[in-house]
Amino acid sequence: MSSEPSRNSARPTARVVAHHRDRYVIRQPSGDRDAVLAGRYRHQITTAEDLPAVGDWVVLVNDSHDVSQICGLVPRRGAFRRKTAGTVTDVQIVAANVDLAIIATALPNDVNIRRLDRYLALAWESGAMPLVVLTKADLVDDAEPTLAEVRANAPGVDVIAASTLTGVGISDIASRLQPGATAVLLGSSGVGKSTLVNALLGAERQRTAEVRADGAGRHTTTHRELIDLPGGASLIDTPGMRELQLWTAADGLESTFDDITELANECRFGDCAHRTEPGCAVLAAIERGELDPARFDSWNDLNRELAYLERRQDAAATAAARSYAKSMVRWLRGHLREKYE
Repeated sequence: MSSEPSRNSARPTARVVAHHRDRYVIRQPSGDRDAVLAGRYRHQITTAEDLPAVGDWVVLVNDSHDVSQICGLVPRRGAFRRKTAGTVTDVQIVAANVDLAIIATALPNDVNIRRLDRYLALAWESGAMPLVVLTKADLVDDAEPTLAEVRANAPGVDVIAASTLTGVGISDIASRLQPGATAVLLGSSGVGKSTLVNALLGAERQRTAEVRADGAGRHTTTHRELIDLPGGASLIDTPGMRELQLWTAADGLESTFDDITELANECRFGDCAHRTEPGCAVLAAIERGELDPARFDSWNDLNRELAYLERRQDAAATAAARSYAKSMVRWLRGHLREKYE
């Protein structure tokens, strides 16, 4: 949602660099300061997606308060969205206006291809270019087999093995952080995201925890924060994600599984469900050993999840519309009663 400032005192945009409940930290050339939503703007917000997120550009009311007031949200050019954790059908904006999505997963025990499929689908959907980083490469004798496996399941995506201890791969990651670009760092808890941020900064800025003997890290980042890097790029650090559910990702799934998409286009029937239909190019590729059945299963699972979520979204929208209509009827009745009684 975008909203034009309602007062002549509105001033140029600032960028959201952190969010703490009802408070935001915004960045301007003069420095960082706290901000809250202006009352009128807050009442215009109808969904969680309308709220400013880290990485958003916002318009401020130029007043004399110690805390700035946000009165408008500049339209996003993309956002990393996921369904909120739990049973509530709502969206969470993890990061906005992102050019590069760095998906971190740790060697040797955290690499999960099916989980990477989810991250990649949401990254492609956001409009960002995904980059997979296999952290803690110093804990394995040879990272090449895992690199090959991830690359085979992530066509068109760069995959880098990195170690903050030895410095391997750090310059490769830094070279992709171009001046003026914004990256978001994503991954499960304990994969070494904060340590990676410190390596890219060249300073111990983010709090880190000691790695356990089995190579697992401990969760340290507690909120999303945009950090300016020395080369002129910006990086949004995020807490570890215990749960990653799709929101809208039809285009992202197509990009993540473009090999299956291309095969599906060769099926004899346009509505082929890839189960038992004759002339199914997808099933034929599996039989020839050209398509991993597990990859096909992942594609099926994510499509079913997305279809289910879309039905839930439609039901939630219908319920919200009914609730709004009922509240308007109650208000109108009360207004007429006061007017004519």
